Amino acid sequence: MTVAPAPPAPRLAGVRATTSLSLLGALIVWAALLGPLIALLVHLSPGSVVSSLRQPGALQPLVVSVLASLVALGAILLLGTPLAYLLARGRLPFTRLWEIGVILPLLTPPLVIGLLLIFMVGPATPIGAALSHLNLTASDTFFALVLAEVYEAVPYYVLGAEAAFAAVEPDLEQAAALLGDGRWRTWRQVTLPLAAPGLAMALAVTWARAMGAFGAVLIIAYHPFGLPMQIWTTLQESGLSSALPFALVLLVVALPVPVGAYIWSSRARRRF
Repeated sequence: MTVAPAPPAPRLAGVRATTSLSLLGALIVWAALLGPLIALLVHLSPGSVVSSLRQPGALQPLVVSVLASLVALGAILLLGTPLAYLLARGRLPFTRLWEIGVILPLLTPPLVIGLLLIFMVGPATPIGAALSHLNLTASDTFFALVLAEVYEAVPYYVLGAEAAFAAVEPDLEQAAALLGDGRWRTWRQVTLPLAAPGLAMALAVTWARAMGAFGAVLIIAYHPFGLPMQIWTTLQESGLSSALPFALVLLVVALPVPVGAYIWSSRARRRF
């Protein structure tokens, strides 16, 4: 039996050097990404957090942000899911044009989104006048806050949900239809369960993005204060140290949902 010769030593050394450099680069990137979170924890003390959060009305921005983000998430889920599914299945005319319309808000600076929203739905616009008949105003109101969060967050959900639906084989849907299942039953029992891990991840990222929305909010919804605005105003009025406790609260509320969704979706994909 012929024994294959061992790889030359220089080649093995080159592979090991490349692997070592790759690991070092990955470690540097990982540490750099976690660096801000570590810095936040280092510069905070439990006493400063408790003292800041005990101030009268300190937790009101948290309530405002959570409620606004839940409403925004509901609107995005209701309106964005059908769009994402149709995009994934190519059932819309001029699909690329629809996708560009979803991507553009993602690429547009949030401050610019806020400025454009003023000219689109502000009180002096035809849409703003129509909204006033419904007792809604897209400027410095809870409705304006929800609107700003929707515009900043919706691309993350639609693009993530589109990828989740695209990962479901159309043949499985066709097989269910051949077995007599209607379109809604097929979608509910076949498409949705298979796409659920990706949808959960998209929805969780959208939640975090809505909770942290700031640029558009600064322009059209300065009031009522949500957590990002509270951080900004505290920073301007009292300095960096006073703003850090509110930054911690925002992270504690916004980040666990995406982390939990990532863990669950990873396990669910392995089961499939």
